Amino acid sequence: MHASPSISHRVTNVDALTSHAHRSRSRTRSAWVLAVAIVLTLGLLTASIFTGVADITDATGMGHEFTWITRIPRTAALVLAGASMAMAGLVMQLMTQNRFVEPTTVGTTEWAGLGLLLTYIVLPDPGVLSRMIIAIVFGFGGTLVFFAFLRRVRLKSSLIVPIVGMMLGAVVSAVSTFIAIRFDLLQTLGSWFAGSFTSVQVGRYEPLWVVAAAAVVVVIVADRFTVAGLGKEIATNVGLNYERIVLLGVALVAVVSGVVTVVIGALPFLGLIVPNLVSLVRGDDLRSNIPWVFLVGIWVVTVCDLIGRIVIMPFEIPVSLVLAAVGAIVFLFLLLRTRRTVAR
Repeated sequence: MHASPSISHRVTNVDALTSHAHRSRSRTRSAWVLAVAIVLTLGLLTASIFTGVADITDATGMGHEFTWITRIPRTAALVLAGASMAMAGLVMQLMTQNRFVEPTTVGTTEWAGLGLLLTYIVLPDPGVLSRMIIAIVFGFGGTLVFFAFLRRVRLKSSLIVPIVGMMLGAVVSAVSTFIAIRFDLLQTLGSWFAGSFTSVQVGRYEPLWVVAAAAVVVVIVADRFTVAGLGKEIATNVGLNYERIVLLGVALVAVVSGVVTVVIGALPFLGLIVPNLVSLVRGDDLRSNIPWVFLVGIWVVTVCDLIGRIVIMPFEIPVSLVLAAVGAIVFLFLLLRTRRTVAR
């Protein structure tokens, strides 16, 4: 016997209502989880403001001034740098279709540092704007060199890609070191690559707001980056200008890397750690993962900065050293996990 049309229609309606209710509950649960994550982020940022040698609760009034001069700018810099570098890693991983790349593993940061060094040699007293522009240009060009190499050489293993990127970065770093020794700028070069928020204060961190604009652009074109991440052939078949999207992605990565390098210094492995941790928990949906990439990027850099401030207080360990240690451990974990997956 066949079910009557009215019964089939009612069954279909019940299934649709059940599916709608399930999606509604899922969205509500996701919203609550995101709200809790935002509250946790605010708690970490509050801890950042109140952590340090100086007592900002000082009733004499100096504590209040100290808060607005250094602590709040430093915390804002943590938010902007952490979220933007995590986002840059996510974009680069999509463009290369490789989970092991980010600005510090493909040489983008090293190229930006070379640009900074040459700026000091060519210009007698370069301003922040000129340093940022030249660092961005060099970072953009260096990243394009890496992409051109990937297109010409087909690598069988995805694990080789970051190794090649780090080799190229090491060559650029060696050139920078030679030039720095030649022109007595070795100490300046070392200070750039020892990423630290120690010197962040009012009047120094404001250029970081440029990376907020880059983050807005990524949010707007997230779907196009997702399609481009599927490969040139698929992107072209659905009518997407693949080359233009790749150039936009490289430009955004260069902007973020150049500005952060000028203001803070190198933040190694941040763009590698965060997107992979988010993907392990939430999958590969770029649109829904963007807020989490921003938040986890803020968490990682803030926690590492707090560790650097507390371990040998009243002195500080540069956040880049803590990030390098944490990033190396996570990198090894991802390598071993990928190897087990391939073995299966």
